[in-house]
Amino acid sequence: MGIPDFIREIRTTAGHQLLFLPGVSAVVFDDDGRVLLGRRADTGRWSIIGGIPEPGEQPAAAAVREVYEETAVHCVPERVVLVQTLARPVTYPNGDKCQFMDVCLRCRAVGGEARVNDEESLEVGWFPVDALPELQEFALFRIKQALTDGQTWFDSTVAG
Repeated sequence: MGIPDFIREIRTTAGHQLLFLPGVSAVVFDDDGRVLLGRRADTGRWSIIGGIPEPGEQPAAAAVREVYEETAVHCVPERVVLVQTLARPVTYPNGDKCQFMDVCLRCRAVGGEARVNDEESLEVGWFPVDALPELQEFALFRIKQALTDGQTWFDSTVAG
C-alpha cells in the first residue's frame, strides 16, 4: 500500500516536517520455527513485516493486515513482544520525516503462501532463526524478544 491516504492528507499541509506516528511490526513464525521476512523496496534490506495502523485500527489487526498485504500470509497474533519509541526519526528518500512508536507482535502463520503481494517488498521468504540474512538491529532485537517467553519489553527508564 505504501503511504496511507491519511498520511498523504496530513503531508499536504505539514510538508516534510517530523510526524510522530504509531507503527506495528510482526515477527511471524511458521510451524517449523522459521521467521517471515521481506526485503523492503524502499531500502533494499531484509526486515520483519510492519506498517502504520489506519485511524481507529487496533495494533493486532494492523499487524495481521500488513502481513497479508505485503506477503499473502495469513497469521494470528499471539502476544505483544515490545512497545518502543524508536530513538531516531526516519527520513525517507522524498524528505518526509517520521518517528514511530512501534508495537511489535509475535504472530503464528495459519495459511497463505509467502510471496511478494504489493509494491513494498522486493522479495519475501521464510528463514531459519539460525540462518537469517543481514538484518538491522530493529529486526534482530524484535526476533530475539519474540523467541523469549518473557514479559513484553519496554524501556523502563523514567525521565526525571
